[in-house]
Amino acid sequence: MNMILLIILTYLIGSIPSGLWIGKLFYKTDIRDHGSGNLGATNTFRILGKKAGIVVTLMDILKGTIATLLPTLAYFADSGIHPLIAGAIAVVGHMFPIFAKFRGGKAVATSAGVVLGYHWPIFIILFIAFILCLKVSKMVSFSSMFASVVAFVYAIIYTFFEQDYFLLIIITILAVFIFYRHRSNIVRIKAGTEPKVKWL
Repeated sequence: MNMILLIILTYLIGSIPSGLWIGKLFYKTDIRDHGSGNLGATNTFRILGKKAGIVVTLMDILKGTIATLLPTLAYFADSGIHPLIAGAIAVVGHMFPIFAKFRGGKAVATSAGVVLGYHWPIFIILFIAFILCLKVSKMVSFSSMFASVVAFVYAIIYTFFEQDYFLLIIITILAVFIFYRHRSNIVRIKAGTEPKVKWL
């Protein structure tokens, strides 16, 4: 019973459409009708500005972190669900949120929250990799995919020493999610038409 409850709860946590709710509540704007139409932090930055973008980014990260930490609580200790699986379910909820007609974000911030909740050093490494790549490329999408590759390489090395195969498996799955959700961005990057941030 706890297993089913945890699966539902982590999906619902991931389904919280931060960008949609912040936009409608404070800006009277549905960001799905503007920019890329995406509910993630990048489109929030683009449409609503830095303040809203930062808030949505933090909220999306926390969704992954909270979901990952839930199986470690005493109430769910016997659920049999690995923390990383709980986090991955939240990422699925973020991509396909029941509260927003299954039109969600691109899995980046919530995936970052998952690794923060499970193994914080990798979060720091990925944050640095993302920022450095963003400084050079000026493209959030490319930087997100670059960070996911760094995460995959880190997971391979970490697993070699620590035998944490769950980390490698889930990081691989999350990286696939991120690349799949950015497939239209990849086309624009190849064509040289991908939007670049102007505030760096």
